[in-house]
Amino acid sequence: MRLKLGILLSILMCYGCATNPFTGKQTMALVSNDQLFPTSFQQYNEFLKSNKVVEGTSAARIKRIGQRIAKASETYLNANGYVGYLDGYKWEYHLIEDEQKNAWCMPGGKIVFYTGILPIAESDAGIAAIMGHEVAHALANHGQQRMSAAYIQQGIAIAGNVAITDEQSRDMFNQYYGIGSEVGGMLPFSRSHESEADRIGIILMAIAGYNPAAAPALWTRMESGNTPELLSTHPANASRIAELSALVPNARAEAKKFGVTTFTE
Repeated sequence: MRLKLGILLSILMCYGCATNPFTGKQTMALVSNDQLFPTSFQQYNEFLKSNKVVEGTSAARIKRIGQRIAKASETYLNANGYVGYLDGYKWEYHLIEDEQKNAWCMPGGKIVFYTGILPIAESDAGIAAIMGHEVAHALANHGQQRMSAAYIQQGIAIAGNVAITDEQSRDMFNQYYGIGSEVGGMLPFSRSHESEADRIGIILMAIAGYNPAAAPALWTRMESGNTPELLSTHPANASRIAELSALVPNARAEAKKFGVTTFTE
């Protein structure tokens, strides 16, 4: 039984893969986008029905900037040999009345900004920094990867419980595996996604014509929680500011390849 479970997990990890178009690396894809996108779209529509959607100038601003980022994404992907990569994506942008300082993007391109984050964004370039980051999550299929990782985490837990017959040992395994797989596996995995979205997003905002220097500036205005980075799903603000600041020249160089040399603030 132990051997069979090990073989099954190996097969899932080997064959459930996709290619990240920004890094060229293989990523976990145990759930296809054909399965994931319809569910995402349905959940997004349900969310909109149960929350206050803002209309008017601010909402139009979010949509306009989002469309520019989406167009930059298509331009970048096409130029790098990924024509048709966005087939199935259905970009949608909504502003929600809520004090949360947050924004998010569901698989397939369904984006929400909360009104609470607009004062922190300050400018079109600040909104573009947030938008680029969220779009990057969708383009890199981070939702798909998180779901795949959760399946593997669960699969290993099941395998351990099947293989360990002694009840006391099994209880210890469940306790330590639960903590260890979260702190040593899932949380670093999540932080790596956030860092990757930062790296991709700053390039997309620059290609869209927004000043990439707005990205590190955004994080200097963002409040930092008290959770240690080791126990957080996100990198510490100081780490993000340092990395994004170092990426600004590269983002401008990437934009220049597409004829973009002046930037909106």
